[in-house]
Order: sequence, then structure tokens, then C-alpha cells
Amino acid sequence: MSTLTSNFLTPTGREEAWRFTPLKRLKGLHDVGTVLADHPSLSLSSNIAGVTISSQPSFETPPSSTTDDVVVQRVREKATSVTVVSIAANAEIDEPIFLKRTSLGGSAEAARTIIRAGVHSRSTVVVENVGTATLAEEIEIILEPGSSLRFITLQEWENDAVHLGRHHAIIGKDASFTSVVITVGGSLVRLLPTVEYAGPGASADMYGLYFAGNGQHLEHRIHVDHNIGHAKSRVNYKGALSGDGARTVWIGDVFIRAAADGTDTYELNRNLLLSDGARADSVPNLEIETGDIVGAGHASTTGRFDDEQLFYLESRGIPESEAKRLVIRGFFLEILSKIAIEAVEERIMDRIDIELSKVDIA
Repeated sequence: MSTLTSNFLTPTGREEAWRFTPLKRLKGLHDVGTVLADHPSLSLSSNIAGVTISSQPSFETPPSSTTDDVVVQRVREKATSVTVVSIAANAEIDEPIFLKRTSLGGSAEAARTIIRAGVHSRSTVVVENVGTATLAEEIEIILEPGSSLRFITLQEWENDAVHLGRHHAIIGKDASFTSVVITVGGSLVRLLPTVEYAGPGASADMYGLYFAGNGQHLEHRIHVDHNIGHAKSRVNYKGALSGDGARTVWIGDVFIRAAADGTDTYELNRNLLLSDGARADSVPNLEIETGDIVGAGHASTTGRFDDEQLFYLESRGIPESEAKRLVIRGFFLEILSKIAIEAVEERIMDRIDIELSKVDIA
């Protein structure tokens, strides 16, 4: 029987939001009876002019958004302090702002972070997740009017890590938000990249890349709430799977409310199956309450290699195994290029190459 804490219950797996997730592998992060250590785990890797980081009591920094996710509710309940990263108004920061993660190892931990992009600021924030962790987190990203923020999260965990998190952006008038989610490690990773709008003229570009190997479960549940009019969104996630028990889940929900006239949105998910025994679930959803929109659409594909591409490469003397690896690199290149940090792009591709070298691609 579920244990009641505050006003929420431990998921059973029968709920729509949890039906794809193997609850037994979550190490109790979803269970209201599990003790979560309060651990503000992100820190700046170097000092950058125009960027400040501070720790604030949670009662002084209430959440700016609502959520019905049990794990996020638990984070809000357990985290007594909030890490606040502030980017000054009008600051144009050319170098990436790297946030390094320090974890408690195998202990279950909760972390809450707020990132504020000041009015008309320009910046890139990179969250680096490496090593091992049992982590529940919430990151709220607030873009003031006219700001532009590129938000990159790198899940390069060791293969025993469990990571459940929500990354929620609130995008102000004429602000531009770009999210790039890279997940190439972890035993189980379940992320909720979500967006809402706070003014017209706002835009969100949400990109993702994931690679699942033997036994890995990688889940990304995107939600774009077009709650006001004349805003734009684009979603493009790509994944590859290889090995026995490799599993990915992609849910893409776009909600266009009745007041959101002039909405322009499109979402796309593509999955490449590299071996038998791998499974990709892809569920795009559109809910539209007004017909006065610029455009709305979605697409999803899951399959194996493009025979024409392979034939083209092999006809030029490239061995089949190498041709397949080149196709995979090309498949991911569109998303990797959105990182726009050469050293990080190379590091991620190296990680994927290592994973590819372990499998016999079908």
C-alpha cells in the first residue's frame, strides 16, 4: 500500500506518467518513504564576470511553476536550500558557464537549482553530470524579456547512476531559449524538459540526443505549454539503441491553449535501432484548443539503417561496419552541432564511438 507524505502518493506504475518506467530500478527516488539527503550539488567551475551563484533558503525562493510530478514534489519538500545562478541584465557572455555536479555517491539525494537570465542577456549554461549518483533534481530556468539562453545538460554518468529530473523554462517576452539534452550514460535516466511562456514573441528550440546500450533505460518526457499567444517552439530529439535490453522512451506533449493564437510549433523524434533486443517507444502528442495558429505538427520514426546511405558508402570502397558507423555519426551530427562547443561535441562523439565499438551493429 502506498505511503502518504504531504499530499502525494508513491507511484505504482499504473499511472500514465509512470507506465513506461521500471520503478524497481529507481533506487527509491519515487518512494515517499525513502530518505532523500538535501544536497545542493551544482557549483561554478570558474568565476565569470556577470555571473553569480548563491545558496538561498528554499522558503525565500518558492518555485515559479506548478508540477504534478511526484519526484519534483519530493525535491521541493526535502531541499532546504536552493542554488541560484544569476546572469546580469544586458550581459553578453561569450564563454560557456559550466556547472559541475558533485554527488554523494550511492546515497539518494535531492537538489534544487534556479537559473535566471537577466533582461537582454546572452549566455550559455552547461550542466555536467559525470560519475555515479542517485539523484532527484529540479532546475527552473527563468528568462527575462529579451534574453537569450542556451541550456546544455550532459548526462555522462557511469552505468550504475540513477537520475530523475525536471528542467523547466519560463520564457519571457521576446526571449529565446535553446535546450540541448545529451544522455549517453546512466543505468536509468528519466528527464522532464518542459517549457511555458511569459510573454509574446518568445521562442523555444529543444534538442536532444540519447544513446542506450545493454540494459540502459533512458526516458525523456517533453512538455511544451503554449499558454499565451504568438510564441514558437521546435522540438527535435534523436536516439540510437544497441544491445540486449536497451530501452528508450520519448514522450512529446505540446498543449496549445485557447488563448494561444498565433502559435507556431513542430516536434520530431527519430530512433535508430542498431541491434536486436533493443526497444524504442515514441509518443508524440498535440492538444489544440484554438484554430487560429500559424502551424502545428509532429512526426516520429523508428527503424534501422537507410539502405541507400549504406549502398552509397559501400560503393565507394568503405567496409560495411565502418559505413554503418559513419551513418550513425551523421545521424547525430545535427543535434551535436547545436552544442556549439567543439570540445564538448568531440567528447560526446568519442563516448558514442566507444559504445559502438562494443556491439555488432545489425
